[in-house]
Amino acid sequence: MSTPTTPSPKSAGEPNLVNADAPGLEERLHQLWKNYSQIVTVVLVVIAVGIAAKGGWEYFAGQREHSVEQAYAAASTKAQLQAFIAANPSHPLAAAAQLRLGDEAYAAGNFADAVAAYDAAAGSLKSGPLASRARLGSAMAKLQGGRESEGMAALKAIAGDANEFKAYRAEADYHLASQAFASHDAAGVKTYTGQLMQVDPTSPWVQRVMQFRAETVGGEKPAATAGSAATPASSASPEIKLPGTGK
Repeated sequence: MSTPTTPSPKSAGEPNLVNADAPGLEERLHQLWKNYSQIVTVVLVVIAVGIAAKGGWEYFAGQREHSVEQAYAAASTKAQLQAFIAANPSHPLAAAAQLRLGDEAYAAGNFADAVAAYDAAAGSLKSGPLASRARLGSAMAKLQGGRESEGMAALKAIAGDANEFKAYRAEADYHLASQAFASHDAAGVKTYTGQLMQVDPTSPWVQRVMQFRAETVGGEKPAATAGSAATPASSASPEIKLPGTGK
């Protein structure tokens, strides 16, 4: 009987045979491009359009912001500020314009207009130093405009609110101490002086309230010394200053 022949094993160095009919890498890439070139092109176009649109929008927004800033800087009269606010009601600079209107009205003694402008500014700003300044301005305008109880309540709210900016809390305490001094209220002067010292002992308002406290004795001004005229009660009230400016 003949013995079946068994195939001899491959030698270690013998290479694998490659199918000569299999497409090469270049041909496969060419076929992929042929099949998906349109999709790839569309995707690339969409990306390019998106980049261009984003760049165009940023340029447009930058130009518009610049024009708004120029318009705000150019507004120097009440009518111009009001026109700017009407044209840009949601822009932060509209609140700044309202604050300017409030200051101008306050300086002119138009306290009702000042309250309206300050309240509008505070309502738009919500928080931050300008919002605190607007609330202080509104409180002082109410106080000077004959709405004393509202003004005092607003000042007390500012002075006691830890979320308000320290500088404006300190100024609110100063104005409260000033009102107490004008009313010969020694206890009030002491209270608001202490509050101011707790809020900011380095505040420039401290020196003024300490003077109030030194001049107030037992709820009354010190008696006039011999040879000097008595201090009239009207002089007890300090000079009214624009709120938030120190002027």
